[in-house]
Amino acid sequence: MFRYIVIEGPIGVGKTSLAKLLAKEFNARCILEKAEENPFLPLFYGDRKKYAFQTQIFFLLNRFQQQKEIAQLDLFNQVTLCDYLFDKDRVFASINLDDHELALYEQVFHLLNGQIAPPDLVIFLQAKPEVLLHRIKSRNIPHEKEMELEYLKTLTEAYNFYFFHYDQTPLLVVNTSEIDFVNRKEDFDQLLREIRQMGKGTSYFIPMRSK
Repeated sequence: MFRYIVIEGPIGVGKTSLAKLLAKEFNARCILEKAEENPFLPLFYGDRKKYAFQTQIFFLLNRFQQQKEIAQLDLFNQVTLCDYLFDKDRVFASINLDDHELALYEQVFHLLNGQIAPPDLVIFLQAKPEVLLHRIKSRNIPHEKEMELEYLKTLTEAYNFYFFHYDQTPLLVVNTSEIDFVNRKEDFDQLLREIRQMGKGTSYFIPMRSK
């Protein structure tokens, strides 16, 4: 059984919900990203170009502090679930920062990255941008109201590109566009079976209802 599992994917794909479900199933500790603590995030959604760098640097340092706490845990004593991968910040940085900002950001990232505990398994949740937008609107978070479909398309492409080349840990890619892990037990049970039979390398899981 994997001891440190990370769930990733674009905004609105269901990372936190799935992390909580899996933590309950595995009697695991659950570590969640604290996006609401970023004071620049509401400003970013109003003017991405103006506030992108401040938003990314705050996220990078905040996630680093949280990941340092994970590195100090006994990961063999209890399964740990986390609803983000430290590297995710580079996905957002790559689409939101200009060349000069990105170069500076990369310098800071590489200074920090070597101190982060790597996961044993990454679960990458995918969904169509239209599905993401619907889910985002449904949860009615004020600063997300200005979210645009084109931005979600760009973000989805960036995530797909990143994980297409990802080979650092076992990777389970899950198509979530047509399923509901939270409200349909059979969907969740399908995923549990996939996780339990995961080995090395990359596996692609297309749940039966989305085939």
